[in-house]
Amino acid sequence: MSNKLPLQTPNLTAQNIDKIAALFPNCITEMLDEEKSTPDRKVYKRGINFELLKQMLSPDVVDGDEAYEFTWVGKKASIVEANKPIRKTLRPCPEESKNWDDTENLYIEGDNLEVLKLLQESYLGKVKMIYIDPPYNTGHDFIYPDSFIMDMDEYNDGTCYFDEDGNVNYSRENILTAGRYHSDWCSMIYSRLLLARNLLSDNGVIFISIDDNSQDDLKKCCGEIFGESNFVSQLIWEKKFAPQNDDKYITAVHDYILVYAKDKTKWSPKLQERDSSALQKFKNPDNDPRGVWTSGDLTSKTKAAGHSYAITSPSGKEFYPPEGRQWAPAYETYLKLKSENRLWFGEKGDNVPRQKQFLTEIQNGVVPTSILFHSECGHNQEAKKELISLLPGIGNSFETPKPVRLLMKLLNLVQLSDNDIILDFFSGSATTAHAVMQLNAENSGHSHRKFILVQLPEPCDEKDESYKAGYKTICDIGKERIRRAGDKLYETLKNSGKDFQHIAKNINTAPRKTFASDDGQTSFEVPMIPARWGKADETAENQKLADSLDIGFRVFKLDDTNMKDVYYSAEEYSQTNLEDLESNIKEDRTDLDLLFGCLLDWGLPLSMPYRSEKIDNCTVHTYAPGDAALNVPDALIACFDSNVPENVIKEIAKRKPRRAVFRDSSFASSPEKINVFEIFKLYAPDTDVKVI
Repeated sequence: MSNKLPLQTPNLTAQNIDKIAALFPNCITEMLDEEKSTPDRKVYKRGINFELLKQMLSPDVVDGDEAYEFTWVGKKASIVEANKPIRKTLRPCPEESKNWDDTENLYIEGDNLEVLKLLQESYLGKVKMIYIDPPYNTGHDFIYPDSFIMDMDEYNDGTCYFDEDGNVNYSRENILTAGRYHSDWCSMIYSRLLLARNLLSDNGVIFISIDDNSQDDLKKCCGEIFGESNFVSQLIWEKKFAPQNDDKYITAVHDYILVYAKDKTKWSPKLQERDSSALQKFKNPDNDPRGVWTSGDLTSKTKAAGHSYAITSPSGKEFYPPEGRQWAPAYETYLKLKSENRLWFGEKGDNVPRQKQFLTEIQNGVVPTSILFHSECGHNQEAKKELISLLPGIGNSFETPKPVRLLMKLLNLVQLSDNDIILDFFSGSATTAHAVMQLNAENSGHSHRKFILVQLPEPCDEKDESYKAGYKTICDIGKERIRRAGDKLYETLKNSGKDFQHIAKNINTAPRKTFASDDGQTSFEVPMIPARWGKADETAENQKLADSLDIGFRVFKLDDTNMKDVYYSAEEYSQTNLEDLESNIKEDRTDLDLLFGCLLDWGLPLSMPYRSEKIDNCTVHTYAPGDAALNVPDALIACFDSNVPENVIKEIAKRKPRRAVFRDSSFASSPEKINVFEIFKLYAPDTDVKVI
């Protein structure tokens, strides 16, 4: 077994071939490796006989193009791109972070396709909820520079738009906004969703915001990736509260939110709290010792024997089911209900019988509905006001941001537990982070849900107010929004404590502030939770609640691998090359860069605590320190110094970490390196030792 860390993302294609080989070894074949083959030497690689595989998976032959499928030009390339390994890393940026040492939240800058690849090992099956608001397909190119995106010539070739003589084969209207742009968008979202699904836990769920233009394409993509059987719902969010008179046809006042479970048999929504109007229906006019109740219809349309009989009221009236209906309970069940005082005939005892439904006996909440009204979940203009209140002068960097109340609603649809992870890889204005922190603040300080945000550092328009205010990229805005929102929540919780939590959970009782809409003709109200709500009675308890709230985040930035390019042929070596190879690590990389690079390769989360210490003038890093008293070993110990002495190696080995890592250049010779492994065999035989 190699003791070298590969320092690249896993080859998902190779892993998938391994899985198929285990199930169907007869479908594995050899094919020419065109990249490694030369005119003088042919190199072969494993491949899959797909025709045979199709036959193995079906009692009938699936032939030709008659199978049902959703396809576009570039689909196969997007799948290849998703599975392709990369030599990239995430470089830690403590100076741009907040509460670096203590937080478990992550903010990652970079192309989300590559970031999702890097997270495959560390967060495989560990994300409880994903929310994304990807760019809508508006007929314009979007910023993600995927290598599989085609130019117009490639698209024309793929669709056979021209014949061999250069003549147009068929008519195509609106060429700049139809075919190619649909293909590019589908390829962009497809590859990312393939990777995102891997990160979801078995009981995880994904929410995706989308508009009318792309919901059909997106639903077909999701049906393939997550499985049509795992479709949960297509929510309708009322994003506007007034029509726009300048619309040519019909004002679109809603967006969609597609909901897919990783495995619907293992996921169920969280029941929603009953509002005050629903609770008002429960009363106790007969002082029933079982508590308050409401009454329900005793009839049904079901036609079955034994359900048509006379019921006599306490006043002596006889009742039969109305025409076309029957009593819901069979006669024997009716007698039991009567004996248990579960029938209600009105206060005078002469009304049509109804069945009591006790609040204590029904499920604790109501099933959520598919329509998200702006009165409950906010709208786009509310979201803009939220941003402006936190970041005055940010301008128009976000045309359609999402309000915190919308994300809070989605979070509350999921049965989240302590330490669950919420991922947003199109994070934009960072509303998801704001909502997660607020949800934690509203849960008595006992909730530690964590967020991972990913955002491409798109530059702000130099003419926009955001740029003039000092925000050079969308990431700058997102990070500052998290800082300020976190500080505000901390102060609110410190000053108001449980008063704040009560009001936040019952947001409809909060005071509202009126704002003018963008058109200047209408207005809307936004619930406001002040920094101090009444008088705090328990100052110490409130401070404790505030201190338990994680309002920090670790910043990482996508970058090229920490390792030098050392792949030269023999004739290309020079004395300069040999000097460069004294270290295979780039000169600008720090110990912290190397440590977190190793975490990605070993599949460890990026949010755990660590400490650094000096042992005989060598810097030793311990990541996710264990507990000797509980017999929990350190997750990883690393030393990246040169010429590490034997006593330091022994000290690390005696601590028996799960993993240990050194630099290749930490040892002057091969015998010294061999000696390291012998030391670990003696003191810590179960430790996984690697070098970079």
